[in-house]
Amino acid sequence: MGVLVISSDTSSRADHNWNAAIGNATAEERERLIRKLESIGTLGEDDRAALRQLPLQVQALPDNKDIVRDGDRPSKCCLVLDGFACRYKLLPDGRRQIFSFHTPGDIPDLQSLHLRTMDHSLGSLTPSRVGFITHDDVRDVIGRFPRLANLFWRDTLIEAAIFREWMVGLGRRNAHQRIAHLLCEMALRFQGVGLAHDRTFPLPLTQAELADALGLTLVHVNRVLRDLRLSELVGIERRTVSILDWERLAELGEFDPTYLHQD
Repeated sequence: MGVLVISSDTSSRADHNWNAAIGNATAEERERLIRKLESIGTLGEDDRAALRQLPLQVQALPDNKDIVRDGDRPSKCCLVLDGFACRYKLLPDGRRQIFSFHTPGDIPDLQSLHLRTMDHSLGSLTPSRVGFITHDDVRDVIGRFPRLANLFWRDTLIEAAIFREWMVGLGRRNAHQRIAHLLCEMALRFQGVGLAHDRTFPLPLTQAELADALGLTLVHVNRVLRDLRLSELVGIERRTVSILDWERLAELGEFDPTYLHQD
C-alpha cells in the first residue's frame, strides 16, 4: 500500500538521547534559511551575514526521532537544515495528529522563545540534520537586526495562516481536495528554498503520515493517490512527487497560495 515509502515506525521515539553534535552547518544549509526568509520578505546584506554566522549546534537525527516533546521546556530553537520534520500531538490512545510539515530552512519552534512549555511535539520524519540555536543567541540576533526580528515574526504569522488553511481542509474539503491542496502547498514551500524544480520536489512521507496529517484513512489516501496518478495530475516515484498539471491540481484542491504570503 505504500506509495511514499519512508518507514512510519515510531519505536525510536522512546529514546530521547540525541546523537552528539557533528560539526558545522554547510554553507548550502545556511542558505536555505536565508532563501526561506527572502521568500517572505527582504533581507539586507548585514542580515544575511548575521544568519551565516548564527551559532548552531548541528546534530544528525534518524527518522521518527523527537526533536522536542510535548511538556518540554526547551532553551533552544531548532532549524531544519536537511530532511523533513513534523509538528504533532499524540492522543491518550496513541493516535497521532500531525499539525504541519517542515522543510529545510524552517524554524518550527520559534514560539518557544515566549511559550515556556511545549504543548505539542516536533519530530523528524526522515533522517535529518538540524541546527539548535540557543534562545539567548536568537534574542541577540533579533535585537541587533530588526529586519530579522520582523521576518521571524512574519514567519510565525504565516505558520498560523497555514494552520487556518489546514483547518478548512480538515473540516470542509473531501479527501481528493485535501491531498491535492497539500501537494500544491508543499511544491511552493520546497520551491521557496530552492528544493523544487519544474514542479518536482521531495516528499518522503508514508501514506500513514499523510493520513495522520489530513484526517483520512489509509484506504482513502491510497485511493486518492491512485486516482491522481491515473488522471495524470501527479507522478509519484518513491520519495519524489512531480506535478504534471498544475492548473487542474490546483483547481481540484481549491488552492489559493495567498495564505503562504510568498514574495
